[in-house]
Amino acid sequence: MSRTDKTDPELAHRLSRRGMLGVAAGATVAALLGAAAPAQAAAGTEAAAAGKGRGRPVLPPGRLGIQLYSLRDKVSTLGFAPVFAELEKYGYDEVEFAGYTQGSAGPITLAQLKRLARDHGLTPIGSHVGYYSSDPNAYTFAQNLTKVLDDAQALGLKHIGTAAGPFRYGMTVDAMKRAAHEFNTYGAAARARGMKFYQHNHSEEFSFATDNPKVRLYDVLLRETDPDLVFLEMDIFWAYVAQFRFSKRPDGTSAPFEPLDYVLRRPNRYPLFHVKDGESDPSNAFGYRMTDVGDGDIDYQKFISAVTRLRGHRLAHHWQAEHDNPAESFTFARRSSEHLHSLREKC
Repeated sequence: MSRTDKTDPELAHRLSRRGMLGVAAGATVAALLGAAAPAQAAAGTEAAAAGKGRGRPVLPPGRLGIQLYSLRDKVSTLGFAPVFAELEKYGYDEVEFAGYTQGSAGPITLAQLKRLARDHGLTPIGSHVGYYSSDPNAYTFAQNLTKVLDDAQALGLKHIGTAAGPFRYGMTVDAMKRAAHEFNTYGAAARARGMKFYQHNHSEEFSFATDNPKVRLYDVLLRETDPDLVFLEMDIFWAYVAQFRFSKRPDGTSAPFEPLDYVLRRPNRYPLFHVKDGESDPSNAFGYRMTDVGDGDIDYQKFISAVTRLRGHRLAHHWQAEHDNPAESFTFARRSSEHLHSLREKC
């Protein structure tokens, strides 16, 4: 069963991300930690590490991460230290940030945050930052590029990106070209610091240009961004939502696509992925209801295997578990790790 309600998940995701990690939850610390007892967590991780079935593990060693947005309730009430301690027990290797503050847990410096991750065996691999804002002081790429890159460099990040859609100028072909030009600028600035700039998709990127309904916007973004400067983080859930929503053009003609094919044709452009699951539901406007990883219908054994079997790509990608609104975020993190570690390639 899905643990999400029937509200619009994409709209809820976009609205809630604006607050990043500044919203405190109402539960007590004891209640939050009680849902993920250390003994159970350790036992679950050991079982996951042992694996199920035969064959090589689908998940490459050292490449399982988690987008901390999924744990924003815990970060904002407990702080990063208890969260990182739990992730270490669950077998995570990496973290992707969605803000560098920790709400009621008090202030923390970037140096402290970097050291804290290291002390728990976690590598900060990326971070989501806003694309643009009408506020000239906003912490976005468009308004404060130097500050964004300074902070990413202080944390030792290899990737710095945005989860905002490339729709600053609209949804025409020219609008997408203008956004792509700005992304190239950010990518060049990031590369000068030894980092990769990336954009994380939702489903709308795969829709069609309003001035040319034969053209898919995502194809324009790929074509107009420099492959040496701009990279992509495919959110696999939203890509399959897009497959459900946009496999026909506005005039009803067929325009099918397979998200995995985008990756297999250009694997070097996808250093990062969001591993997010969904239960198929054609009655839902999005075609899926978001679930914990392993509870849904997206075939991650097939998807991850197909990418990592490419020559030279076994360790070239980073897989970040995510759920926009998990019923219990520590439980989500633990179960997602267990499931992904249990997957084995077919003999």
